[in-house]
Amino acid sequence: MRAIDKIIQFRHYLLGRISDLTPQQLNYIPAGHRNNIIWNLAHMTAVLQVLCYVRSGLAMTIDQTYYTPFLAGTSPEKEMTPDEIATIKSLFITTANQLADDYERGIFVDYSKVEKIEQVYHIQVTNIDDAIEYLLHHEGFHYGCISSLKLHV
Repeated sequence: MRAIDKIIQFRHYLLGRISDLTPQQLNYIPAGHRNNIIWNLAHMTAVLQVLCYVRSGLAMTIDQTYYTPFLAGTSPEKEMTPDEIATIKSLFITTANQLADDYERGIFVDYSKVEKIEQVYHIQVTNIDDAIEYLLHHEGFHYGCISSLKLHV
């Protein structure tokens, strides 16, 4: 199974694990935490954009509204409405599917910004395949964050 397919499969699994949570539960930030469950989903979506599209010199496939507030180092600025939550959940799946389609079309040819990603894994990301592999680790890390947050809701 390709790494992209694993990302898609994992994202469906993760949505299933939180499908019973209310908007209040998805927005809840427990003491000692900097973010919430819905922020983590939006963050994973934003990181896919920056690692795969932005670093390839391509236009993002999402609106800035669902990008900038969810980059590394940010925290929720406000509670998400049910409509915003629905959009984030939809983007969580559609962006992974779009990545698979765009990868198949071979559009990631200019992966020019080579730098080491040091926040979590110290993994060198020099091309789109490295970026996709990194996403698997990154999403696993945030699944752990979501699992921890879910214990408090």
